[in-house]
Amino acid sequence: MLIRFKKSFEKIAMGLLSFMPAEKDLKQLQQTIKQYETLDEWQLFLWKQDEDIIGAIGVILKGEDTAEIQHITVNPSHRQQGVGKQMVSAVKDLYKNKTVVPNNETEAFFEKCKEC
Repeated sequence: MLIRFKKSFEKIAMGLLSFMPAEKDLKQLQQTIKQYETLDEWQLFLWKQDEDIIGAIGVILKGEDTAEIQHITVNPSHRQQGVGKQMVSAVKDLYKNKTVVPNNETEAFFEKCKEC
């Protein structure tokens, strides 16, 4: 289930985002979280399964008609179970009035989701 990020989930979100190659540096990671907290067009969602938060997907709203997937990450112990694909699908449902596109870092995974 997709839930909106809030400050109380900050440590969990940072842990999940740190699995992204571009977010390995702590200063970069802190800056990214701050952008999700302060910029209206930056939207971060967490994936809750049972009682655990096991994934995160970040979207940047670009103009009136585009939502770009900026980040997508799943806890390593829950990978290869379709969680990432479920998150992409949930974001597409959430932004059904927009075109959902990947950025350079999420493009390969996004294309993989189309194949299924």
